[in-house]
Amino acid sequence: MAGKKTAAVWLLIIAIAVLGISIGRLSVSSVSAAAGEGYEELKTFTEVMSMVKKHYVEEVKAKDLIYGAIRGMLSSLDPHSSFMPPDAYKDMQVETRGEFGGLGIQVGIKDKGLTVIAPIDDTPAARAGIKAGDKIVKINKESTKDMSMQDAVSKMRGAPKTSVTISIMREGWEEPKDFTLIRDIIKMKSVKAKMLEGNIGYVKVTQFQEQTAADLAAALKKLNEEKFSAIILDLRNNPGGLLNSSIDVSGQFLPRGKLVVYTKTRGGEKAEFLTEGEKPYAQPMIVLVNQGSASASEIVAGALKDWNRAVILGTQTFGKGSVQTVIPLSDGAGIRLTTAKYYTPKGTSIQNTGITPDIILKLESKNGAKEHPVLREKDLARHLKNEQSDVKPEEAETAPMEVDEKDDIQLQRALDILKTWNVFKALPKAS
Repeated sequence: MAGKKTAAVWLLIIAIAVLGISIGRLSVSSVSAAAGEGYEELKTFTEVMSMVKKHYVEEVKAKDLIYGAIRGMLSSLDPHSSFMPPDAYKDMQVETRGEFGGLGIQVGIKDKGLTVIAPIDDTPAARAGIKAGDKIVKINKESTKDMSMQDAVSKMRGAPKTSVTISIMREGWEEPKDFTLIRDIIKMKSVKAKMLEGNIGYVKVTQFQEQTAADLAAALKKLNEEKFSAIILDLRNNPGGLLNSSIDVSGQFLPRGKLVVYTKTRGGEKAEFLTEGEKPYAQPMIVLVNQGSASASEIVAGALKDWNRAVILGTQTFGKGSVQTVIPLSDGAGIRLTTAKYYTPKGTSIQNTGITPDIILKLESKNGAKEHPVLREKDLARHLKNEQSDVKPEEAETAPMEVDEKDDIQLQRALDILKTWNVFKALPKAS
């Protein structure tokens, strides 16, 4: 991966299993040199496969056995390496456009269970009342125990207007409850903008898609026409998306040619990604982040922090700092393999630690409202370590299920800081 133009690297939003992964493309031939390695071990594999084909109580297809072996091999590595059968591989290519058939649930694996990270606004899952922290224990009456996240995604995805029943276990419930949801076209509106008091522009980016940078540019242009004096960029609960989009978003606030992020492989090969925009916005800026800000969100926040372009406010981010390379296979399937790690412009690894805000401020529940357990990269099974720091175990965290804007103390603090910023800026200079 020699750089942005020679390495097609993305961060992908999976339809309903989203933690923002980076993707680069390699051909099968580029990895064929390693095909002979482990040949003796392959002999054992073929012996077992032959025994199963010959003696298993029921007839099984060779392809099913091989796919199962590949799936098990990759799932034993880390939370983000996985196997994609042909249908899933095609879905992955479609999903980068930000439109797909599904339920609108972001999920991850915690304590060996399929866990809802967050429902996506205005989707079947959100309308049905699915909450962050819910455990999905069954999909169409099939237990999710030991089910891979990719399999779970495949089972919950599907054609619009078709139904799927998921069994949910929630803290405080004595037994799971069934939710029958009608799949819909999930159109991810990745940019929302409005003007707040004091001519402070507010932009929320929910994920990084193909159109996100262009939509952000249009939103900023409109705010500029309304003469915004400062800006709040809200990346909270943004699970990631296309890497190129995150670079282009950063380029709307950083000068041309600035390093946004670089990747480094096991062998030390380094690829740098630089801004290419013109005339970036220079208004005072605060970026809001939380435990749900992952991958591409962490890249943007890390770059703006390292270049002293913005104040980062909120809570520690998710810590998804690894690169997944998608390798297409000859039969139309593909594998997603972790091949590198991300580093901020100052060389800080994001993996397993995330971005530490300049101002740490946690949201608090109001009037005894329920909270959900916080899920971060370090909580995922088989997560990669951070070679720069030893992440110590912490007490279990919780966060509010939902917060009204009037109770959003992170947003209110950002507004107060920017208002004060403008007050001091307007003070006459001493003569």
